[in-house]
Amino acid sequence: MVNQLQSTNQTEIIYPDSDGKPMANNTEQFDWIVVIKQNLEWLFAADENVFVAGDLFWYPVEGKSNIVNAPDVMVVLGRPKGKRLSYKQWEEENIPPQVVFEILSPSNSREEMEGKLLFYDRHGVEEYYIYHPDRNELRVWLQGEDGLEAISLTASWVSPRLGIRFDLSGDKLQIYRPNGEAFATYLDIERRLEKAEEALQQERRKSQLLAERLREMGINPDEL
Repeated sequence: MVNQLQSTNQTEIIYPDSDGKPMANNTEQFDWIVVIKQNLEWLFAADENVFVAGDLFWYPVEGKSNIVNAPDVMVVLGRPKGKRLSYKQWEEENIPPQVVFEILSPSNSREEMEGKLLFYDRHGVEEYYIYHPDRNELRVWLQGEDGLEAISLTASWVSPRLGIRFDLSGDKLQIYRPNGEAFATYLDIERRLEKAEEALQQERRKSQLLAERLREMGINPDEL
C-alpha cells in the first residue's frame, strides 16, 4: 500500500504595521498627541508593566488582520514596555488597551469616529477620550454594564484608571498628573532646565564671591 502525502498550502496572515497615512493632519493635532503620549510615559516611567504607544496598529483578534485600529494614544496597564511593530492582543496575554485617546482634526468624519467608538466598545476599552482642540471640547466614555457610556462632564474630570485630571475651565484643555503637576511640552521642560541652570550658576557665583571675601579677611574657605 502506498500512502500518498497531501500537502496543504497555508496562507500566512500578514498584519501590516502601517497604512501609509500620516499620524496627524495638522500641527496642533500632532502636538496634542505628542504631549499626551510623552507625559503618560513620564508618569509611568517607573512602572515596567505600563505600555504607552501613539498611532500603533492594534489587532484584537488573531487571524483577523482586517480588524484593526490605530488610536492616537493608547495605554495598556499590565503589559511590559518595549518596542512593537503593532499590538497583537493575543500575544499580550489578551489584554486590550484600557485607555484610548483620539485628537480630532477637520478631516475626521462623523462616520469614522462612530466606527472608532464601536471598535473600542467591542474590544474592551475601559476609558475613551476624544478631544477637539478647535472647540476645546472633551468627550469621555467609560465602560459600564452596557458597554462604553458617555459621561456628562463639568469643568473638571479625573481618569479612574490613570488618575490624571482634565481641566476645561480655561481657553484650552489642561491635563494634570495625580500630584497636581501640569502636563508639559518639550519647550516647557527646556525652559525649566534653563532656569535651573541659571539658578545653579548664580549660586556658584555667590559661593565664589563669598570665598574671595573670606580670603581677603585672611580666612581660608577650604578649611571651614
